[in-house]
Amino acid sequence: MPAEIIHSGDAALVGAARRGDRAAFDALYRNYARMVHGLLLACAPRDAVEDLMQDVFLQAYRKLPRLRDDAAFGGWMAMIARNRARDYFRRTPAASVELPADLAGPGSASAEAEAAAALATIRALPQAYRETLVLRLVEGMTGEEIAERTGLAPASVRVNLHRGMKLLRERLSGLAQPTEAAET
Repeated sequence: MPAEIIHSGDAALVGAARRGDRAAFDALYRNYARMVHGLLLACAPRDAVEDLMQDVFLQAYRKLPRLRDDAAFGGWMAMIARNRARDYFRRTPAASVELPADLAGPGSASAEAEAAAALATIRALPQAYRETLVLRLVEGMTGEEIAERTGLAPASVRVNLHRGMKLLRERLSGLAQPTEAAET
């Protein structure tokens, strides 16, 4: 589906939601929930993401009358999500984090621990790469969907995904090398 059709459909939904149509806002939620979840997951702890998502959509609902361009809803939502993630860290005192016990020895890590380690590696990447990689790898969005939902240019998304994947591979292979050396 061409981006213009999706954006014009979203613009119509935004206009209807602005006029108080809750079904229209529900549709916007369904269209943008994966993007918001991914952006938050790229920065915030997994156990806080659901609450932060509610905050983001509640804030969007309350501030919808102030949105100047209905077609810019996706970029606006991305900005709200990023700002809410930043606010979370400003308001939440830093706590020490202990590694799970199943990460202690080589070959003993479970799939969940490996996924957590990969996510931690992604979170250490620059923001542009981190966000697009989480949206692609965790949320399963295509490059076109990421561009449409975040308001980024499709070429920027492609570049961020390419460079981010390259950097992620390098960092993950750096993590794997000590394990391989220990096994030999």
